[in-house]
Amino acid sequence: MQLNGSQIFVEVLCEQGVDTIFGYPGGAVLNLYDELYKNSDRIHHVLTAHEQGASHAADGYARATGRTGVVLATSGPGATNLVTGIATAYMDSVPMVAFTGNVPTPGLGKDSFQEAYIEGITMPITKHNFTVRKVEELADTMRAAFRIAQSGRKGPVLVDIPKDVTAAVCEFTPKQPEPIRTVTTYDEQQVKWAADIINAAKRPLVYFGGGVRSAASCQPLRDLIHKAEIPATYTLMAAGVVPYGDPMNIGMVGMHGCYTSNRAVADCDVLIALGTRFSDRVALNPKTFAKNATIIQIDIDPSELGKNVEVDLSIVGDAAYVLQAMLPQIKEAKHPDWMKMIHEWQAQDYHPVSDASRLMPHRRGPAPDVGSAVHPPRQEPRLHHQRRSGHHGLRLRCSHRRTDGTGP
Repeated sequence: MQLNGSQIFVEVLCEQGVDTIFGYPGGAVLNLYDELYKNSDRIHHVLTAHEQGASHAADGYARATGRTGVVLATSGPGATNLVTGIATAYMDSVPMVAFTGNVPTPGLGKDSFQEAYIEGITMPITKHNFTVRKVEELADTMRAAFRIAQSGRKGPVLVDIPKDVTAAVCEFTPKQPEPIRTVTTYDEQQVKWAADIINAAKRPLVYFGGGVRSAASCQPLRDLIHKAEIPATYTLMAAGVVPYGDPMNIGMVGMHGCYTSNRAVADCDVLIALGTRFSDRVALNPKTFAKNATIIQIDIDPSELGKNVEVDLSIVGDAAYVLQAMLPQIKEAKHPDWMKMIHEWQAQDYHPVSDASRLMPHRRGPAPDVGSAVHPPRQEPRLHHQRRSGHHGLRLRCSHRRTDGTGP
């Protein structure tokens, strides 16, 4: 069937299962917005007060649902306003597709009004980005963007669409979404070596990050720590993966972590790092981090292995598949002396007390801005707080207009 670029845009979004999009209109994307309005029963558009707020909202939507977040902005300043949100999604491996309008293709590269080379600007902070120069390429480019965003280590993809492409007409053929390519391979010998090291450990510790949340399943991690009685600590990105009331959960590690988890890292003899990058918020001194331990690192991205902290054994693969293969080789074990030390340290941790006569930081509401390092406990498996990009003023920019006229 013959459709114009704007109609193709909407059809592919629906084809990919998109029912919510965040954005702010502008001249270069008016054709897209006209078509979104006509299809408002199929796709809900959330209008924010600023493009940066839209990009953060799409990022948050992806974190909360596990689906791909989608954001739309116009050319030039509208596109550049997305940069911080895209960078945040990139640093935290969040699946997001950002669509930007641009000047008509004859005006590209000629310093046209509200023209910005957004493809080049976002190259370092995206998994991939595209500029669509022909309407015939639009549908397949959008499909590729969604596939790339969710495949392997997840992240943002940008698609730049010149205005004349949104108006041009071509033949459109609907397609079923391609299956997401999941990394299911791993080195079986390395998995066996890791299991042998863990079985021989006297003071093992699991340190996991946001990669576990993005993995095929979090359950193998929970099975591992209970089968071998291994206490577990986590980064801010992984809060909630292991329930807060779980006896193996010893709290968050690092600069904003608790005393117990940081002592455990210093005194463990085996450290199993899962889906985490040893950031400077955790490994403040990479040379002395877990200096008494044999470190095993498991990550889907080979570029992260040994990048910040030297490790003794590295395994490339999805944490869920690697742990599933490892679990049958892990012996059921108890570590009473190690757990006794853990419990003694836990007695020295900060334990909030509700007392109207005292300062109670644990009663503060969650604020997603930088400087809001104290967060109340939550159990939601997909809840995220402060982002690794450390951006400022998010709460203000994420406010969006309400349709009842009472919002900002």
